[in-house]
Amino acid sequence: MIKKATVTAVCFYTAGTFAQGTCTDILVPRNPAPVVANGWQAQLVAGGLTKPRSIQFDSTGALLVVESGKGISRHRFSDNGGTCLHANHSHMLVELEGLNHGLALSNDGATLYASTAESVFAWSYNARGGAVTSLPHTLVTNMSNNDLVTRTLLISKKAEGRLIVSRGSAEANRDRAAVLSSGLSQIRVFDIANLSAASASPYNFNTDGDVLGWGLRNSVGVAEHPQTGGIYAVENSVDGVTRNGQDIRENNPGEELNFFGSLNSTVNANATTGKNNYGYPHCFAVWDPSEIPDGDGLGVGKQFAVEENNALTDETCESDYVAPRLTFPAHYAPIDLKFSGGGETGYITFRGSFDRSSPVGYKVASIAFNFATGEPVAAADSKGALRDIITNVDNTQCPDKCFRPVGLAIDGQGRIWFSSDSTGEIYVLQRTGESSAGKFVLPEGGQNGDGSGNNNGNGDSAASRVFGWETRVLGWTALVGLGAWLAL
Repeated sequence: MIKKATVTAVCFYTAGTFAQGTCTDILVPRNPAPVVANGWQAQLVAGGLTKPRSIQFDSTGALLVVESGKGISRHRFSDNGGTCLHANHSHMLVELEGLNHGLALSNDGATLYASTAESVFAWSYNARGGAVTSLPHTLVTNMSNNDLVTRTLLISKKAEGRLIVSRGSAEANRDRAAVLSSGLSQIRVFDIANLSAASASPYNFNTDGDVLGWGLRNSVGVAEHPQTGGIYAVENSVDGVTRNGQDIRENNPGEELNFFGSLNSTVNANATTGKNNYGYPHCFAVWDPSEIPDGDGLGVGKQFAVEENNALTDETCESDYVAPRLTFPAHYAPIDLKFSGGGETGYITFRGSFDRSSPVGYKVASIAFNFATGEPVAAADSKGALRDIITNVDNTQCPDKCFRPVGLAIDGQGRIWFSSDSTGEIYVLQRTGESSAGKFVLPEGGQNGDGSGNNNGNGDSAASRVFGWETRVLGWTALVGLGAWLAL
């Protein structure tokens, strides 16, 4: 039975202390411990969250977590070296059930952004006090649709005051997604420097902002290369595809890494040439050419038409739409993308398939980049660009009995943090050197369990402590930590 310090419902488990190379009170994953690639060490450092999605560090090193359907929580850790971290305080920062994925901070760390399916909100944020200090201000609205409701947010570090918002759409909206004015399946850029006043009217997603790219079914992960400022996004492609009436859904179409150029004072580089449509719902990327009927000349990464006719062919897909920079296996479901500080590596979470006969994905992987040019090292037709870092031990047990990586964040020591929304967990990865064997840290003699934090997974360990205090601000649903409340 988890004990609570107060009446809070944060339920945040903790890792223990590090002493002479040993980390005590180690958490045990809810499902079988993942497999870690050589040169890496991994550890579970938190559990018991509600569908954790995007994660981000604030200027004090506290971890902010979007808990889908609940709000944003804030967590501080004692750092005991390596992957041994101890959560010593957790509280709800914002309680708003509609928040489901999007999260960002201004470059000065003083403004917090988050999104529902309909709108993007901003709060003044006191990182040192661990509290929002204003009511929410709506920046962008009119984004609702009936499916694929995440709205990824990215604040550009190269173009000050620019907010990137990604909005997908599902197959029920295919026809509308082909119309630019619909706002569906698009990534747009908004100048939020002009919306600092609470009295300013919000942007309408469908009619305002610059169109960074469209014809994008669901670009959930969006990132800016730290050296060049190039914008990349990872795309969840369509399920259940047929080609000229033949089912090809098992291994096609591939998921995508798309490139959008760099932001400037008006529009992105592709938009200036008029070539910023990436194909959806007409054209898709090839992953397995052998399974595509009438596919002579098609290779990995090439665009193909789902139903060829006089107006749409594979040739028009190639000439009229932007092909992906890289293509990944079908149904991998890429969710987040983050670059290393030097820009030489891109990290991607793959949440994994839900409707494939043999489950695939469910991993964190990396891609090598040329840090100077901001381009992936692999060619566009490569099938070997991904390098696995952490995977499930048995994908046949997925999606029900495995972790499903979602959000990514990189801390000041270069450690990779990621969330698993299906299991309510947060993991940490650290490089240990290419010659070292991969290691997932478990208690000595411990067994794979239910994420409770003890050695046998029965959920009654004293190590499963909870730290959290909530204070409701009158007139709104914002919540602040007790210490922060006293400081205000």
